[in-house]
Amino acid sequence: MRSYRTLFRTPEFTPFLLSFATFAAAQTIGGLALGTLVFRATGSPFLSAVSMFGPQLAQLLGGAFLLSGSDRLPPRAVLSGLAVAFAAGTAVIALPGLPVWAVFAVVLLQGLVASLGGGVRGGLLNEILPKDGYVLGRSVFNMLWGLTQMAGFATGGVLLALLSPRTCLLLAAALYVMSAVVTRFGLTARAPRSAGRPSVAATWRTNALLWSSRPRRLAYLGLWVPNGLVVGSDSLYVSYAPGAAGTLYAVGALGMLVGDMAVGRLVPPAVRPRLATPLRLLLAAPYLFFVLRPGVALSAVAVTVASVGFAASLVLQERLLSLTPDDLAGQALGLHATGMAALQGIGAVLAGTLAQLTSPATAMTLMAAGSVTVTLTLAALGRRQERRPAAAPGIRPDVTPEPAATD
Repeated sequence: MRSYRTLFRTPEFTPFLLSFATFAAAQTIGGLALGTLVFRATGSPFLSAVSMFGPQLAQLLGGAFLLSGSDRLPPRAVLSGLAVAFAAGTAVIALPGLPVWAVFAVVLLQGLVASLGGGVRGGLLNEILPKDGYVLGRSVFNMLWGLTQMAGFATGGVLLALLSPRTCLLLAAALYVMSAVVTRFGLTARAPRSAGRPSVAATWRTNALLWSSRPRRLAYLGLWVPNGLVVGSDSLYVSYAPGAAGTLYAVGALGMLVGDMAVGRLVPPAVRPRLATPLRLLLAAPYLFFVLRPGVALSAVAVTVASVGFAASLVLQERLLSLTPDDLAGQALGLHATGMAALQGIGAVLAGTLAQLTSPATAMTLMAAGSVTVTLTLAALGRRQERRPAAAPGIRPDVTPEPAATD
């Protein structure tokens, strides 16, 4: 599938995107309002960064205990419930006089339940679209995320100039409710993809199976670590340029949009696998420029160019799915989403700590240097993997046979 027209004629694809867009808009507006609220209350770059991205660390716990629900629970019910839970939590955060520790407790709980979202959405998209449409569909999904971030952060910046952060949080809660409504009435009720009850044992067993393959491990690490370190740099926009953070987040989303459009629509399938390393290097290299402490205009150019590199995730997700059986696709993508969110949270904590000890500009530069180093190391390991002797016909190297996931 190489045509947008064919893609949007696919039943349920449009409501799927709309439900996600409203959820993503709530996240961007609410996240910027939350980061601003915490920064104004504490004056701490560390707490501001952690408030926006630290809750993603809680997804690591969710990935360890809840991910089997990605394939074993009805997707529409999970996505509707997730939106309602976020609406309630965001409304609580907006309460006047709520202490900072209570704010962090709520957002960490939100991060925990959010661990199901990535796997359920990824698995549902894989069901809605035919096999040859996944990369194009995922690129549109990512482009929508970029557009929503761009509009959401720009709108959030304007709203914060006119309204209080708590009022903006209430607007975000209303958007979460809209997402729940669109999901409930726009998507078909589907049965779970896999039989059996979700359980901690099933989650651990399937996660271990997914991690047991060396090619999948390299794909996961490529999806998680370079991305997470760069998002650590992103988490410092509020403290680096308090008056222009919304602008930097918006142009970053624009760069993401351009990258996903180019890779999903214009790059031939035969060429895509060769772009993983160059795109990951592009993602980090422009942030090395921040050692010079550029102004807002030059910073915006660097952020835009760097964000094109986020399209590496399309290439690596395609690789991951090619190594994974269909009945484990939801949990495989959920493990990716959870690991990526957790590494982004770790990146935010690490970047915030470095900024507290040095400066936001220095911390952004160091995080970018770490990302480049990891990318080059993974590329070298991948070349070693490719040079290993081929397995017997019909068996992929380093991939153990996939037994049915049962309780």
